[in-house]
Amino acid sequence: MHVLFVCTGNVCGSPTAERLAVAYAEELGLTDLTAESAGTGALAGETMEPTAAQVLEGLGGDPSEFAARPLTSDLAVEADLVLTMTEGHRDQVLALAPDQLKKTFTLKEAARLAEAADANTVADLASARPQYKSSGSPEDIPDPIGQDEETFLNVGSEIADLLGVIARGVRA
Repeated sequence: MHVLFVCTGNVCGSPTAERLAVAYAEELGLTDLTAESAGTGALAGETMEPTAAQVLEGLGGDPSEFAARPLTSDLAVEADLVLTMTEGHRDQVLALAPDQLKKTFTLKEAARLAEAADANTVADLASARPQYKSSGSPEDIPDPIGQDEETFLNVGSEIADLLGVIARGVRA
């Protein structure tokens, strides 16, 4: 399964999710999982934000040799699962790749659906979407850029927890 994570600048949230997904896959012995990330407003080649990189290392991920890149329709179309940090990012992915609706979720939405429907596949997540609607509040992970270290830690921990829910059960 190939997963694409999307945020705004591709220097905090999505690279944290990408690198943690790789670490979890290795931990769980999942040799068929690949992950990458992109940003809706990324500057190509930027490194991870330093505090985000520190938090990622503390959570067991590796920030080395990361380079940001902008979201493209090709990246979205090639993914088996697209997980975004916010509903706005999800909308931007779908504007570029409308046929990916059944494969594109916010990270919070995917974790919620995985738990509520005991989803085992991306198709299960898509099938559960109409049945298990959100409470109405946005299923967004806040962007920590410009915030204090505690905010970065909270965001990183939230991403790790949500990925854990998805990694334990959902496959291609």
